[in-house]
Amino acid sequence: MPQAYVFTQYGGPETEALVEQDRPVPGPGRLLVAVRAAGVNPVDFKQRTGYQRPGQQRRALPAVFGNEVAGVVEEVGEGVTGFAIGDEVFGNPVAGGYAEYALLPVEVTAHKPAGVSFTDAAALPVAAATAYDGVRQLGLPAGATLLVTGAGGGVGVAVVQIARAEGLDVIGVASAGKKDLVESLGAAHVPSGPDFAEGVRALAPDGVDAVYDLVGGEVLRAAAGLVADRTKLITAGGKDIVADLGGSPVVRARTAAVLDEVARLVVDGALDPLVTRTFPLDEAAEALRTVEEGHARGKIVIEVAA
Repeated sequence: MPQAYVFTQYGGPETEALVEQDRPVPGPGRLLVAVRAAGVNPVDFKQRTGYQRPGQQRRALPAVFGNEVAGVVEEVGEGVTGFAIGDEVFGNPVAGGYAEYALLPVEVTAHKPAGVSFTDAAALPVAAATAYDGVRQLGLPAGATLLVTGAGGGVGVAVVQIARAEGLDVIGVASAGKKDLVESLGAAHVPSGPDFAEGVRALAPDGVDAVYDLVGGEVLRAAAGLVADRTKLITAGGKDIVADLGGSPVVRARTAAVLDEVARLVVDGALDPLVTRTFPLDEAAEALRTVEEGHARGKIVIEVAA
């Protein structure tokens, strides 16, 4: 039977297990995909603790980890057009992706370009698409200065690259150990820590034109003081407090069209998903811990054998 990495109840890492599950059956408007790679994101372990997006139903347990995959279409559900068995695709699975098989809804599934690997494609539907949506939401003109907090993580490295491709000047806040990574992407690096705002002011004495926050909490509060126009303050990390600061959450489009756009950026060389480490499915626990403990540089991806 196919394997999948799941959490059996809400809680900590002790709830996780690699299990055998029946092969899923695609319903109307869905694809059954043989997974070749699955991206690892902070939202994965947050869901294990009970986190739900607004309007999202609580998942039945055991629940498969993962929110972005790339693979090969094995079956197509009723009413599906534009996809066929054997197509190489990537997208957001219905109910998890750390598995040998996953179900994808066609509205958030795109064809994988031949020049993009499964591993890189699996890093796009959450991290790169979130980055893309936020940069578009800000709508900054070329030459504007964007501050990115959490610039060394999976979403952060995509934000920096997409912003640079738009002609923006970028200041990236990340740990000292990620200085070389942030600067290699074309951003000015400011070390994270309680005094990071002083480092930003040294580079931008009059403040920045916009903030894309990926950390939340006190980092978001400090970053808010660096931008005069709070409509240009967005966050994917502090949705609980951003309204009080005059900003807003990143608005996700969650469409196949966005997936096509981020894939095009990869093909054009404007975006490198920066997958820095991969793990096989039977080491999914270690992959998840690497992200959960905040040690990841760039993206972590689980690779699934054909």
